[in-house]
Amino acid sequence: MVQRIGSPKQAQVALGIIRIVAGVIFMAHGYQKFFMMGLPGVTGFFTQVGAPLPGITAIVVATLELAGGFALLIGFFARFIAIPLALDIAGAIVLVHIKNGFFVPGGVEFVMLLMAAAIAIAIAGPGKFSVDRGLARGLERE
Repeated sequence: MVQRIGSPKQAQVALGIIRIVAGVIFMAHGYQKFFMMGLPGVTGFFTQVGAPLPGITAIVVATLELAGGFALLIGFFARFIAIPLALDIAGAIVLVHIKNGFFVPGGVEFVMLLMAAAIAIAIAGPGKFSVDRGLARGLERE
C-alpha cells in the first residue's frame, strides 16, 4: 500500500501544531525562570554551569523564553524569534544537557526536539494559522 502525501492544508495545520506546542513549552520555561526559580536562582544556576555573563544571560534567556515563547505561540514575528530560541536551546545543550547523554530527564533528546521545532519554524515560517499570516493578508489587501 502506498502512503498518500499530505495536502498543503494538512502541512499548514501540522506546522501550526508544532509552533503552538513549542511556544507553550518555551513560555513555561521562561515562566519557571522568572516565577519559580527567580532570576537570582537562574543566575546562580547559569554561574554553576559556566554560562557567560550569568547575571545578564539569566535575564535575557528568561525574557526570550517567556516573551518569545508567547510570540511563537501566536505566530507573531515567528521566523525572527525562532532563531534566538534555537540558539538559546543550543546553549542549553552545550552547557547542560550534552554531558548527561541522550535520554531524559537530563539528556539532549527533549531539547533537541525543541531546537528542531524552532529551526523548522525559522525555515518554513509560522504557517497559515498565525498572526504573521493575518498581517500579511492585511498588507496584501492594501
